[in-house]
Amino acid sequence: MKRLLSIALGGGLFGYGLAWSGMTRPEVVLSFLQLRNFGLLLVMAAALVVTALGFRLAPALRATTLLGLPFSHEVKQMLPGTVPGAVIFGVGWGLSGLCPGAAVASLGTGNGPVLIGLAGMFLGAWLQGMLAEGRLGRRPWPRQEAG
Repeated sequence: MKRLLSIALGGGLFGYGLAWSGMTRPEVVLSFLQLRNFGLLLVMAAALVVTALGFRLAPALRATTLLGLPFSHEVKQMLPGTVPGAVIFGVGWGLSGLCPGAAVASLGTGNGPVLIGLAGMFLGAWLQGMLAEGRLGRRPWPRQEAG
């Protein structure tokens, strides 16, 4: 129960931050991607600083996470589909102005048309899963075991 509550609180705080910064509005994101509005650059820079400090300071201040789990710094192997997937993600983000987290958060702000973008994201994720498992006529990618 504690884990679910922390996930809900963390997700709610993240969504609030996205909505407050304007990232839930595709027109704001597109103006940033078109280099006309750099406000989101400040938001992302602040998030990077907070995350970097958290990754550095949290393990030094506590032995475990708030949920009692140990901190870990795993380095995962890059899979063959990582770069093409990142390119497809970036193109989709640029065309729609929607990133998955911001798209879900924008539903909470009453942005109904974003459902079309979310449906496309889920379809793309499903197709990628089918490709990775070899169900669409391709050889499956090598899987990395969860550690």
